[in-house]
Amino acid sequence: MRSENTAFVGGPLDGRVLPVLTGATGHPPKWYEVPVPDAAGGPPAVYAYRRAPAGRTKRLGIQRGWIYEYAPEGRERPRWPWSKPGGKPPEPPR
Repeated sequence: MRSENTAFVGGPLDGRVLPVLTGATGHPPKWYEVPVPDAAGGPPAVYAYRRAPAGRTKRLGIQRGWIYEYAPEGRERPRWPWSKPGGKPPEPPR
């Protein structure tokens, strides 16, 4: 598989450039999650990064590549058209 050196912006990986595996289309994944082990032996903390365009060229406006931006709220849930915003899950039948 092919990898691409991708910069990380914000969060604990700010300023680092890491190789990220690309998919069949040549793009890195939309979300990159980094598990960090807990020093006390508890469950690991997971930091989420969202893929964003790195910028565009001046002359032709072609995209230059990708960066990962820190998302402190975590990974977004899918927004289905039939679900209510901020709705709670239905109660199980008794």
